[in-house]
Amino acid sequence: MSIHRAALALTLVATLFAAPTPASAAPGVVEVSNTVDIRCAFYTMKADVDWYFPAGTPRGLVYLQHGFSRSNGNVQDLAEHYAAAGFVVFAPTLPSANLYGCTVNNIGNNTAFLDNVADLLGKAADSTDKLGRSFADARTRAGRAGLALPTSYVLSGHSAGGEVAAYVANKLRTSYAAQFAKVKALVLLDPVKSPVGQSMANAFHGLKTTTLPMYAISSPPYLANSNASGTVELVNDVPRPFLGVRLTTGCHCDAEGASTDGLCTLTSGTPQSQNVAALQALAVTWAVDGVTGTTTATHYPGGTYYGDLLATGVIQTLSGV
Repeated sequence: MSIHRAALALTLVATLFAAPTPASAAPGVVEVSNTVDIRCAFYTMKADVDWYFPAGTPRGLVYLQHGFSRSNGNVQDLAEHYAAAGFVVFAPTLPSANLYGCTVNNIGNNTAFLDNVADLLGKAADSTDKLGRSFADARTRAGRAGLALPTSYVLSGHSAGGEVAAYVANKLRTSYAAQFAKVKALVLLDPVKSPVGQSMANAFHGLKTTTLPMYAISSPPYLANSNASGTVELVNDVPRPFLGVRLTTGCHCDAEGASTDGLCTLTSGTPQSQNVAALQALAVTWAVDGVTGTTTATHYPGGTYYGDLLATGVIQTLSGV
């Protein structure tokens, strides 16, 4: 079976295991759905988007990207945790199969499409541009008319979405310097490299020249995460003493938490509550620290919460040194 046909098959299977839709968002969080325009070859794709709004004044924007054969509904649980911590969350669904290469991972050549995804944040300061229009519609639907799009960003991605998040961050660095200055953290969730190209490696080689905080929360190497290919790439490319953690008994579905589905658990295992809790606590804290410029010492090496996770065998430290 060709790579393209395999991708189509996985996408069809995914529809049989659609993520459950909770009756309501987390307390204080408002979720609305609309679309965002993304250029794909010669046409404009209207990608489905879930927006999450916090109860109070937002502290920043999280761009949260799902993985291959997944959708934004699969990251709802984590999105609500980001939103409950004060973030507006932008979670688009990107295709896993597309005739023109407009896909979340590279199964041919998706870099031109990812350039267009990066353009969303690259032109976010223009309220009349693509992201601004989607946000304006979403805030009205959420009853938050007049709310400004936050100007501090965290890029977070699961699986193949981790490669997208890294690629977008690096594209902002090279093409939209003023917008890259607003990126405060990169939080990768069991990232996986695409089967084609060097997008992740190129992104890390560019980003390591900056001071941008970069962290991964990963599971052990196994088939579902391509032997931890994205995590291996990160620790090999970025020479920093702390690059996040590995959940020692984790699985590839941990980032999806309560919004995972049968497709993920069938192929990748069932998340354990202690791993989901640790992932959500660390990811959210690191995101908050990024946009506030602070360090919550308890959630880093030497801190009490982090030390407890180490002592009980929940995590191991990832280091690029």
